[in-house]
Amino acid sequence: MRVGAFLLSAQFPGQGHGEVLQRTVDAAVAAERAGLDAVWLAEHHFVPYGVCPDAATLAAMLLGRTRRIGIGTAVSVLSTVHPVALGERAALLHLTSGGRFTLGVGRGGPWIDLDVFGTGVAAFESGFPERLDLLLRWLRGSRVGADGPQFSFPEVAVVPRASEPARLPDLADWLGLGGEDREGGPLRHFPRQRQEVGALPAAGPPVVVACTSPGGVRTAAERGLPMLLGMHSGDDDKQQMLAAYRDAWRACGRGEEQLAAVEREHVAAGVAQVDDRTSAARASLLRAMPGWFEYGLGAHRTVDGRERRMRDPHAYTELLCDLHAVGTPQQCADRLLATAERTGIRRFALLAEGSGDRAATLDNIARLGREVLPRLG
Repeated sequence: MRVGAFLLSAQFPGQGHGEVLQRTVDAAVAAERAGLDAVWLAEHHFVPYGVCPDAATLAAMLLGRTRRIGIGTAVSVLSTVHPVALGERAALLHLTSGGRFTLGVGRGGPWIDLDVFGTGVAAFESGFPERLDLLLRWLRGSRVGADGPQFSFPEVAVVPRASEPARLPDLADWLGLGGEDREGGPLRHFPRQRQEVGALPAAGPPVVVACTSPGGVRTAAERGLPMLLGMHSGDDDKQQMLAAYRDAWRACGRGEEQLAAVEREHVAAGVAQVDDRTSAARASLLRAMPGWFEYGLGAHRTVDGRERRMRDPHAYTELLCDLHAVGTPQQCADRLLATAERTGIRRFALLAEGSGDRAATLDNIARLGREVLPRLG
């Protein structure tokens, strides 16, 4: 089981942008101190739902502030960025962090972002596969050119080359064996679970694909990439998407052994709120999250005026409490173990900032490490 913190840099009503981003930085440092496996960073534009506009840039800063923990994007939106520019940043982070960076990508939504950045709605509706393929060629190759509908340029050298092996960190850092973190606090003695010692990839940073539709599942499976499944997905939904992934994988003629290896890398996003009583954990989220959803998601504007419907904020918060690790430490562990048993997914990115409060978020992360992780075996 590999448990990470999912940090959206959520701006709850009444909070400033700097306050939100500092909470994200503090939470990432706390996640390493607590022994979590990874921190996953979201990116959004022009809305208070999340005030980080570039997850890869924030990842760079956090990689410099930490020593052991993995840092991933969940996700970098390919519809509004040039794949080569993102590939260059990902290669830089991979090579300078000792392989601690994971690049999560997705196609985003039909938002006004597409107009602002000039990529247009077609980049969202039909352009994701071409963008993903160009990104992967950049991360895995030494020279890359393009001749497609969206990108056309002569062959150029890939610099820096992500396919070179990343520099191995010191063994003590890789295993998380004691010492102090960058804030002067003790590092908990959890081994890095993300990869075995000496197993750093030689083909660039790991890439995961956010999948919310059958088309996204096929795109990931056809390229042999693991999926990142959203918070709204219950275990039944996850099972259906995993079944569709296997069908698409086998239709490409790939082998079962490789499929098993990739399936170990699927990631499920969720929510975690740990308290001594279930009612208290739920109340903490129900006090804060509906206002954030209404304030944040309500600010989204579509690129072409198409109709959009927003979930009822209170009902959606109730659903997330029902689906995910919200309750006592044992209940949180049982919920994660049940999902792992039903779906086979053993990597989790858990939203830990649902209370909206800095101190409560840091305490929640500490309790995840201290009281939930040991119960996962």
